[in-house]
Amino acid sequence: MSKGKKIGLWVLTVLLAVAFLGAGAPKLTGSAEFTQNFARYGLPLWFLYVTGAIEVGAALLLLVPRTATLGAFLLVCTMVGAVLTHLKAGEASHVVAPLVLLVLAVVVGVARRHEVVAPFNRLFARGGSHQEVRA
Repeated sequence: MSKGKKIGLWVLTVLLAVAFLGAGAPKLTGSAEFTQNFARYGLPLWFLYVTGAIEVGAALLLLVPRTATLGAFLLVCTMVGAVLTHLKAGEASHVVAPLVLLVLAVVVGVARRHEVVAPFNRLFARGGSHQEVRA
């Protein structure tokens, strides 16, 4: 990967992490706005805290190259849920932001996928095997 692409990927990764830290923290603190929204969607209060924990945890995972793909996967799943929730609630105009975040998470996850298998390739190399794990 070229230096420019690496820098662009890091910028995108950090922006995505900041966005989800900002989205998850108020959920973890039980913000009145989010509490009301989850109640309106018919979701239990505990799910607010689970969603916040997933968003904050995934944001932190994004910042470690070896775990970034896992973080991105968690965010993709969360944003699919957000899109479906808005559509079910008749709020089609609210799906743009989760869709954009979903696409950005896919980009980061796919771009970082090789870093997930790199430790396994080193393990096989040390063991004398000529196999390589491919992402």
